[in-house]
Amino acid sequence: MATRTVLITGASSGIGEALAQEWAEQFQNDLIILAARKTDALEQIKKQILARLPAKIEVQKLDLEQPKSIVDFVQVLTAENHIPDLVIHNAGLSQRSLAKETSIDVDRRLMEVNYFGTVYLTKLLLPHFLKRKQGQIAVVTSLVGKFGSSMRSGYAGSKHALHGFFDSLRAELAAELGPDAVPITMICPGFIRTNISVSALTKDGSTQNTMDSGTGGGMEPRECARRMIAAIQARKYEATVGGKETLGVLLKRFLPGLFTRMIYKAKVT
Repeated sequence: MATRTVLITGASSGIGEALAQEWAEQFQNDLIILAARKTDALEQIKKQILARLPAKIEVQKLDLEQPKSIVDFVQVLTAENHIPDLVIHNAGLSQRSLAKETSIDVDRRLMEVNYFGTVYLTKLLLPHFLKRKQGQIAVVTSLVGKFGSSMRSGYAGSKHALHGFFDSLRAELAAELGPDAVPITMICPGFIRTNISVSALTKDGSTQNTMDSGTGGGMEPRECARRMIAAIQARKYEATVGGKETLGVLLKRFLPGLFTRMIYKAKVT
């Protein structure tokens, strides 16, 4: 396969870090651009990968909450001729708080990072894809991008929004360039053993600082990354990754009444 430039956002920990490790192992000729706010953490991941693999890794600072950071980031990519062939939108924030108690500022921050930042980065990269008439996009959403659950109203809202935007974008690109020119894969992880719940925002915007029981017992990040990469390589429209919790997508579709009653009774952590 020809060498690609692959951008992974939110690559400083969790699923993003696992994706970086797995991609470097499977596709050693690709240039991997790791992007996140914490460039020191990215440099450590780069060092770990290069200690055992002849990979090509670059580190770039990106803060999806700051529009100027996104503009500066794309300008650097353009100047270095490193516009990605594949962008994996993985960066994001989670939430653990009741809707009635959650500050609107928390909801806005979740939308700014998870939705608006991701959409803005996509729109800045899109002209390059259109000019080349090719590219690939993968978006890491969540199972709660398919159905909502307690204590995650703002998070679920931001992830649902991603599905609406990218499903629409997929249709537009297919009409303009053909269905295979810029494939878009929506990836919906369930419980993955990362620190996402530890860093989740609470009602006042502070972090939760504890691990959810479901997350703590979830799939290992490297296994999640392997399944995600398989879905991206297969150019799937959508893929769920996780354990038995992924059955919720099917239950909601075919047995919505039963699913809703199950959600009512589910633990809120």
